[in-house]
Amino acid sequence: MKIYQRYLHGMPVYLVRHYWWAYLWPKAVWFFDHQMIINAILFGQYQKLMKATLARLQHAPQQCVLQLTCVYGSLTPALLQQLKSSALHITDVATVQLRLAQSKQKHGQRLLATRMNAESLAYKSNSFSTIVLFFLLHEMPHEVRCHTLSECMRTLKPGGSLIMTEYGELPVNHWLYRFAATRWMITWLEPFLDGFWHEDIELLLNESGQPLGKRVERVAQENIFAAFYRVTEFKIIQGCKLKPAPLHSGHLIPRGEGGDGGDPKSNPYKCNDHAQHTRHIACSVDV
Repeated sequence: MKIYQRYLHGMPVYLVRHYWWAYLWPKAVWFFDHQMIINAILFGQYQKLMKATLARLQHAPQQCVLQLTCVYGSLTPALLQQLKSSALHITDVATVQLRLAQSKQKHGQRLLATRMNAESLAYKSNSFSTIVLFFLLHEMPHEVRCHTLSECMRTLKPGGSLIMTEYGELPVNHWLYRFAATRWMITWLEPFLDGFWHEDIELLLNESGQPLGKRVERVAQENIFAAFYRVTEFKIIQGCKLKPAPLHSGHLIPRGEGGDGGDPKSNPYKCNDHAQHTRHIACSVDV
């Protein structure tokens, strides 16, 4: 039996096969969560990326915020501090990651942790005012990325914000890309990054929003490290003004369109009928 197979139970196969060593192995979780390590992985840019993300959150609605999914480093504590008395919702498919996030919660802070697959969230439609994605999408295959973006569009309220901190567009002029050795190393460690570099995220969001009567408008983008990374805020607009077009290659219609619309003051954990029957979903705050 291959090493990764011991982590397969209740986990997406792509995650286990390609990232068990980074996110599921407890010793690796301890190792990578050191600030020095995660900063080195991001070529010394972690603090800049986190500060830019927090700056966008200051301008975004903060009534009900979801961090999708757990991340290493000090981002989650910083989000909790910025939200002050408001709760931060956080979800991840890996229990070991949720436990790590909860260990960073200080007394009096409200971190509402649930175990869910980002592809099929059990939250009601229009539950959140803001969703934060911090280096998530580039670690997903195309179809998984499309499902995740569809779920973001479904669970975000009109007028809400999607804050995406990610790799930039294809960095053909950046030295890390132009130098063959570093390009090989990065794409070997991140097997889905090349596909992400060739994706139009705004287009995928708008295609996902069409069946829901929603679209996005990019309101801000900050490029970091000579545009190797970016922090982008998309605003969710009610009413799709785009002309109907064929779905993007490999793109699937958003799933889980059930739900009652959901006031953010109500319980966002009420599972819709679809999510209750979806594999790898666990609607629980007890991790």
